[in-house]
Amino acid sequence: MSNRRGPSALTMLSEGVAIAFDAILANRLRAGLTVLGVGIGVSVVVTMAALITGIRGSVLEAFESAGPNNFIVVRFDFTAVRFGPPEGRPPWLDNPIITPEEAARVGRLPAIDEALYNYQANTNVEFESQQLDGVTMQGYSSGWPKYAQGDFIAGRDFTPAEVRESRNVLVVSSGLALDLFGQLDPIGRSVRLSSPFRDVRDDFRVIGVFEPEENVFSAAVEHWIVMPYSTGLKRLKADDSQAQILVVPDSTYTMSQAQDEVIATLRSSRGLRPADENDFALLASAQLVDTFNRLTAVFFLVMLALSSAGLLVGGVGVIGIMLISVTERTREIGVRKALGATRREILWQFLVEAGVLTALGGAAGLVLGAVLAYSTAAYTPIPARIPLWSVGVALASATLTGMLFGLLPAYRAARLEPVEALRAE
Repeated sequence: MSNRRGPSALTMLSEGVAIAFDAILANRLRAGLTVLGVGIGVSVVVTMAALITGIRGSVLEAFESAGPNNFIVVRFDFTAVRFGPPEGRPPWLDNPIITPEEAARVGRLPAIDEALYNYQANTNVEFESQQLDGVTMQGYSSGWPKYAQGDFIAGRDFTPAEVRESRNVLVVSSGLALDLFGQLDPIGRSVRLSSPFRDVRDDFRVIGVFEPEENVFSAAVEHWIVMPYSTGLKRLKADDSQAQILVVPDSTYTMSQAQDEVIATLRSSRGLRPADENDFALLASAQLVDTFNRLTAVFFLVMLALSSAGLLVGGVGVIGIMLISVTERTREIGVRKALGATRREILWQFLVEAGVLTALGGAAGLVLGAVLAYSTAAYTPIPARIPLWSVGVALASATLTGMLFGLLPAYRAARLEPVEALRAE
């Protein structure tokens, strides 16, 4: 009795792929619907991965370009805030507001190169018949370009004297200058600012136009103005309840040394005892990046849920099309078994066919996802970069989905008895 030597794994795979393509071409409509379902799921994976990767890369580049050792002093650590049912008054509301005097005190420390007092508000800007509502207004100390990345393309920054005297001067972004003044020279022009929430308004003179470096933040907010913090508080009654100090350490000191000096100075000025907790917080770039990573993790979970739904639709389609294929090819299966094909070979044939079907859907999804990612990056401010891992994950998940959902039809085909199969019409 001689042992039958079966075909090699490579031979079985190549034959299975060839048979799979023949079956797919013979049932184009059914196969196309399955490919569509899998392709949608894969395109969601690729597109979302490209968006998250692009945005994350831009955020990291922005923090890196702004200075990896820079940090901010804030009223409370907003990265530790947790949302949930109200439990009375939040304790951080009792923290005192950051003041300009504290920023000046921090700026005089040996380890600090610059300490910029800053707050943010919204304002309406009018020039002749033009009006732009909801423009971001930043109240700053002089010297704020040390913290912001970009260049003046016209004019200048305001001086310390203009801050002390609360002069009605301001710097506008290049995007705001273009939309508000068109081809006119903005320098020296008078604009009227008004608060959206208070009945206050005043005229201001434009002294500079600042063009920020391109990153995800500059693309998201094109219209903004910067003015002396004292002017915003006095002329527009700006809200400084969430004011902060942007700290640029001296290059001869480490960030931890600079932070220690800042903490000691603020604790002393606020009269905190050794046992008292800080009623302020210091946030470094790394903490902000960690917060951003936690937020993107939520989007990643949403991405998985959406892609799983698409793959589930494709998987259900695989079961349907493969069961029909087994029924239609019952006689073929009988012939192959009569010629010596084993159950394992029949099982492998139909698993490969299911895998090829969904792999085609994965390839189509990759192409669609790449087109969507490219279009998003080209026509919107949102960056998109397709990571290599998403390509492998998309193809692998699509192929495994096909083989997993194709297991039942393949097992059914392998269990057919040759005699019964040959009787099928």
